[in-house]
Amino acid sequence: MSPPSSLKHLPPATAAAASPRAVATPRATGIRGLCALPTWRLRCSASAAVAATEMVGAPLDWAGRSLEELRSLPDHDTFCLMALSPLDGRYDRFVKELMPFFSEFGLIRYRVLIEIKWLLKLSQIPEITEVPQFSKEAQAFLNAIIEDFCIDDAKEVKKIEKVTNHDVKAVEYFLKQRCSSNPEIAKVSEFFHFGCTSEDINNLSHALALKEGVNRVMFPAMIDICRALCSLATQNSGYPMLARTHGQPASPTTVGKEMANFAARLSDIGKSFSEVKILGKFAGAVGNYNADVVAYPEVDWPKVAEEFVRSLGLQFNPYVTQIEPHDYISKLFNLFTQFNNVLTDFDRDMWSYISLGYFKQIPKAGEVGSSTMPHKINPIDFENSDGNLCQANSILSGISMKLPISRMQRDLTDSTVLRNLGMGLGHSLLAYKATIRGISKVQVNESRLAEDLEQTWEVLAEPIQTVMRRYGIPEPYEKLKELTRGQAVTKDSMQQFIDGLDIPEEVRSKLSKLTPHSYTGLAEDLARDIEKWVDLESGFQIK
Repeated sequence: MSPPSSLKHLPPATAAAASPRAVATPRATGIRGLCALPTWRLRCSASAAVAATEMVGAPLDWAGRSLEELRSLPDHDTFCLMALSPLDGRYDRFVKELMPFFSEFGLIRYRVLIEIKWLLKLSQIPEITEVPQFSKEAQAFLNAIIEDFCIDDAKEVKKIEKVTNHDVKAVEYFLKQRCSSNPEIAKVSEFFHFGCTSEDINNLSHALALKEGVNRVMFPAMIDICRALCSLATQNSGYPMLARTHGQPASPTTVGKEMANFAARLSDIGKSFSEVKILGKFAGAVGNYNADVVAYPEVDWPKVAEEFVRSLGLQFNPYVTQIEPHDYISKLFNLFTQFNNVLTDFDRDMWSYISLGYFKQIPKAGEVGSSTMPHKINPIDFENSDGNLCQANSILSGISMKLPISRMQRDLTDSTVLRNLGMGLGHSLLAYKATIRGISKVQVNESRLAEDLEQTWEVLAEPIQTVMRRYGIPEPYEKLKELTRGQAVTKDSMQQFIDGLDIPEEVRSKLSKLTPHSYTGLAEDLARDIEKWVDLESGFQIK
């Protein structure tokens, strides 16, 4: 079979690939399963790892292999220096795990997967006699194209696109060329992209990228943060700390309890991710199966489309236009934005605690804090996290607001926006790793915590006036307000006030033993119990 006439003027390398003599020979690889990921990736929980292996299509060894190919490029360092986005330049070593899913390479590979899976699905529909069941050899040939897809293959698609000026059509022509050496497949190669609009291919490609990239890369990093916070909470559950409301001294808490608050908040958001349904459509140019029904009216196309979408591990959306309306992406990204907001709150609290001296920063050999002040150890990891979370949320929220809006049955505005899915996630991942690094570099400064507490005996005004209420002493709040508000309060002055109260001696004795250090309520118990409330098994996963 000769290539389409529009491709006969391709550059020599591409023309050679288009020749019937170009055979798709499966490439051998020793990388299989989860071990294909770079060794420097964040640790993944057991549940997340299991979920990652249940993704549709070929094993995710292709992701690790593509990263190895990227590292081997001789001009990679030059590219990083000239990259417009710092994610692809300065920070690429922190976000490389996302590249196989959300790069141009990843999008092309997912398109190839969808086109091949659709041809295989057509061969299973009895009414479509023109596409008979493929032999095992033909099926293996097609699956090898998916499993062995590499950066060089993606480059071939891009060469074709220079002629077609259409990215999805370029994938169709690439597959026709690649399969021209297999007579069984070549006979039915016109059924590549049968009945499809480009968005049938694209929406499923983006859906798979989100499901696999988020499950495999983003969630493990988010789980690591929650676990680190749980460890901070339990290990520091008993260290009393002066709380601050409105920036002013307030009733004491413990270091661990404040860490537990964030662990609980973030893990609670994690549960909501499991409620997100990654949706797909496959209903043609305007969502009504128009061309399919004309070609094969006897086929139940809505049923076929649903079976196909679900076979990819996605949920089916039956009511669509030319595009899947992207409402699920908005919901997903809104959850990331919410998680990022809470993490920003944590980063800024840690910055403040470090500024107050409540945490010491562990110096790193060779690291410079200031170009002119040699003594500086700055909280740069929490600051970097804060900044990247801000950048991430500006992108994520922009995408979530834009994507659900498309004129009538479709305009093209979503296409360029969808190419930025990895940007918002990339800045989020960069922030998550920075937060983890920041946590690993701090330790509690017990002496500074004790010093602040010793200077704020006025915080005992709250429990004393509360006990006074119990025993019917009039105007307890007003009496403590007069004693403490704007006044220098010491241990002795507070004891003198307690001695003058008309309360049972046993109660007086208990109040006399109360100190700012011991007045922490149930904070220590709450911190120790945090792991009972944090559920990382049912959350942080998209099924």
